[in-house]
Amino acid sequence: MKNIVDKMRSRGVESLDDDELVTLVVAESAIDEEAMSIARNALTEHDNSMSRLAGLDMARLRMVSGMGRRRAERLKLAVELGRRVALSEAPTADKIDNDSDVVRLMQPLIGGLKHEECWVLYLTSSNRVIERMRISQGGIQATVVDCRLIIKRALELLSTRIILTHNHPSGSATPSPQDRALTDKVRAAAQLFDIELTDHVIVASTGHYSFRAAGELR
Repeated sequence: MKNIVDKMRSRGVESLDDDELVTLVVAESAIDEEAMSIARNALTEHDNSMSRLAGLDMARLRMVSGMGRRRAERLKLAVELGRRVALSEAPTADKIDNDSDVVRLMQPLIGGLKHEECWVLYLTSSNRVIERMRISQGGIQATVVDCRLIIKRALELLSTRIILTHNHPSGSATPSPQDRALTDKVRAAAQLFDIELTDHVIVASTGHYSFRAAGELR
């Protein structure tokens, strides 16, 4: 434990390995010798993935041997702090050149959620983001998304291009039949007003899926 603290103080927090970082977050004191084994257990049990560990809820974290409530709470607080910092640094107005730009913009906002949210990015003709708006929360189905609201806001903003994006808490970015139905429904509604649906991007912990990159939107 002392070696990790000394490393942090002499070389900075960015020099810490994943298990060292988790150790210091869950440690209850500078002489907490259990913290290192707890951190290693937590990472080992979840494929040595910081992303998987960060996505665990409180109940699952407490199941890690030796973790307990207070350590789990500190770890969740650290994860939430990082999420909010990333969200605050995500640009509110940016240019979207490809699906990776969509992920960069939306991952801090929806990537770690335990429920599905669907958002619309409203763009200018030069692909600059005018606004992003949440249109559905809790489930993504064509029947629960109000296309009138999407188009109404596009007309108000004089937006000629829109992008759909939503998250998959399951971790798989593979689109469902409901995702494809939603894409078709929104595209058809937008076309009536000469508005282009340029992409539908699914964000997940294992990656992302772009309908345009997959050839499903032309």
